[in-house]
Amino acid sequence: MVAILTDTMKKQMAKYLFDEAVSTSDSTEYYIGIGKTDTYDSSDTTITPVRHTFEDRIARGNLESIKKVAAASFVVPRYTWSSGTTYSSWNDKQSGVGTNPYYVLTEDNEVYICLQQSKSATTGAANPSTVKPSFSDAGVNQVQAFETSDGYRWKLLYAISAGNASNFLTSGFIPVELVTVDSGSANAFQLQQLNIQNTPTPGQIVGVQVVSGGSGYTSAPTLSFRGNGSGATATATVSGGQIVKVEMDNESGGLGSGYDFASIAQSGGGSSNATLRPIIGPREGFGKDPRNDLKSSSIMFNSKPAGTESGTFNTSNDFRQITLLKGLDYTDSASPGGTFGVNSAQVNRRLTVTTDITTTGFAVDEIITGGTSGVTAFIDKVDSGGGNQIFFHQNEKTANGAFTDGETITGSLGGTGTVDSGNLFSLVDIYSGDLLYIENRARIIRSEAQTEDIKIIITV
Repeated sequence: MVAILTDTMKKQMAKYLFDEAVSTSDSTEYYIGIGKTDTYDSSDTTITPVRHTFEDRIARGNLESIKKVAAASFVVPRYTWSSGTTYSSWNDKQSGVGTNPYYVLTEDNEVYICLQQSKSATTGAANPSTVKPSFSDAGVNQVQAFETSDGYRWKLLYAISAGNASNFLTSGFIPVELVTVDSGSANAFQLQQLNIQNTPTPGQIVGVQVVSGGSGYTSAPTLSFRGNGSGATATATVSGGQIVKVEMDNESGGLGSGYDFASIAQSGGGSSNATLRPIIGPREGFGKDPRNDLKSSSIMFNSKPAGTESGTFNTSNDFRQITLLKGLDYTDSASPGGTFGVNSAQVNRRLTVTTDITTTGFAVDEIITGGTSGVTAFIDKVDSGGGNQIFFHQNEKTANGAFTDGETITGSLGGTGTVDSGNLFSLVDIYSGDLLYIENRARIIRSEAQTEDIKIIITV
């Protein structure tokens, strides 16, 4: 059996993830976690995580802190418009974006879709784009397609606001959204996109593919479109007895509307007629849902832990692992119980010692060993102001288990102490909920003056 998932199915699956991520329900709350203060190996070379239950358990054990996902968005790969670059036009037979992208982001943070590629009148070869698309420079309304002097035809889909740029614009991706707020509560960028979303032209014929150029043409034939729409007109260009390109007559009325299917009839053909295929745009029209126009099936999650996050994020150590978790619960002993819904939390296990921790000689990143239990762990944080606490994590490199009350612990640097309470848990049950994503990175050092801008991208 041979089968595929359609672009629509992939987008729908991504939409389920997006809708859940932006839900206000605690049961589907998404958190970004950081952890793993210990090195990968002696040279601290980043390793590739593996998709199995053991890796899931180890990643949870590595966790230091979690913070709610602040924002989520559909995203697509970023292609910044550049003069001299050849762009493709949108094509209903195109799989994915293609080698030459069919959409661009300009320096004005406006996203345009290419409806017509400039082509040579003698060979039909593609010409590079040399004029930046800009509806304002073209002197047209923001909802209109327009042709630039280099022969490319573009249509504005949306512009990216400063807020969306801060949260989701990277060197590799740009945000794309469907605006769903009403005009009364929309900002200027959303109002512009709402105007575009609400005024698409359905079923336009945006171009014609020259499948074969035919032969024996002494002049360009007259073309007419047959189908269930109306109004589309186009002009063929002949060179060397062949049709080398076909262009729609203009960017508005010449594209017609209402086509679900179409073919092309020729009058005054050559000795062997060319094979021409109409390229039909989306049934609802370009701009109705730019997520569809740009074939987005990727979701970016964003969170920005700032400094200590009111004491929940450790600034005395580093981290190497980022995770995405959903639907975490309180630990059994924590009040109020049930699903966890707080903005951020420190989630390490911890123990307390009976003496002032400033005199015991323990330091972050060393390994502590229980004299009675034989349990070992990596120290993530030493807190003398919070009850002589040692925050720690355990993973595949430690002897995992619970430290025993009253036992002596010894640090790998020589410090010693007597355990008062050896098996304390945070408010969060780190083994609850779903772990959706694990990313290993090179060491990231934190400080109180630092804000991490953590972005996670999941592609269906």
